Amino acid sequence: MEEEKNFGRKLLSFFIEEDTAQTPSFPNQKGIQVKMQEQKSVAVENASGTIVVDKKFVDHFVSLLESSNLKGPDYFEYMQALKSLADLGLSEDKQYQAAWASFKAMGGITDVAALTNSANHYVGILDTDRQRFLKDVETAISQKVGGLKNDLKATQDENETLAKQIINLQNLINANTEKITNITTDISEQSAKITTNKSNYEITYNSFVEQIKGDIAKISQYLAP
Repeated sequence: MEEEKNFGRKLLSFFIEEDTAQTPSFPNQKGIQVKMQEQKSVAVENASGTIVVDKKFVDHFVSLLESSNLKGPDYFEYMQALKSLADLGLSEDKQYQAAWASFKAMGGITDVAALTNSANHYVGILDTDRQRFLKDVETAISQKVGGLKNDLKATQDENETLAKQIINLQNLINANTEKITNITTDISEQSAKITTNKSNYEITYNSFVEQIKGDIAKISQYLAP
């Protein structure tokens, strides 16, 4: 068990700086691709210090490679031997050659092709995992983003419907406002006509009544017995 932990730490040190590799955590592979995106992201430098990577994915890949580790010395053990020579001041080619000599002394692989084949094996493991990850990403996009797009379209359609209703209501308000203006004008005109008609009626009525009363007075005056 302790050997597995040590191997995990060695793997982790290949991919990120040593000071971030003290307490590695290895997430479960199952469901890691989508769920891990929801975890808090921690940016760390890769082992060579050339780029910044996401530690949760580093941990995931380390766990994946650890579970897929081939039996016996292979690429990772060779790289560990190479790393141990980094501070000796050797040129790069001498470091690789010295590490190869040290690696062969471990026993097992003596053919360089077997060494590169084991490295390609791990590349294949990572490539397969990447394909699963990308498929999960597509599914997440389809489910989450696709649903949001449908919601966006429905909301936009609703807004268009409401905008048309607002236009129709505004047109109705404008028509009613014009009708109110016309009715108000008609009320004024009809009131004026009725008032004038009433006045003319009263004048004419008084004229008739005065004439008849005048005739009555004259009849009484001139035709009295």
